[in-house]
Amino acid sequence: MATITFDTLKFTRKLEAAGFTQEQAEAFRDASGEAELATRQDLRELNLHLEAKINEIKFDLAKWIAGMLLAQAGLVAALVKLL
Repeated sequence: MATITFDTLKFTRKLEAAGFTQEQAEAFRDASGEAELATRQDLRELNLHLEAKINEIKFDLAKWIAGMLLAQAGLVAALVKLL
């Protein structure tokens, strides 16, 4: 993940201006500092990865369906021949 610069003092002051106590603002700042944030690039990469996985699963599903159709056709042909 990319590093994001974050002004914690400015963040704390904005929270205090919004009505948080200093202790609440500092606790929120500290807790937020432990969070991992995703950038747009991270989300784009995840999206590409998920699209590739979905396409892979679609291909596997199509192969499975084609195999089942062939098996069904063989079974029907065998039953017609027996009857």
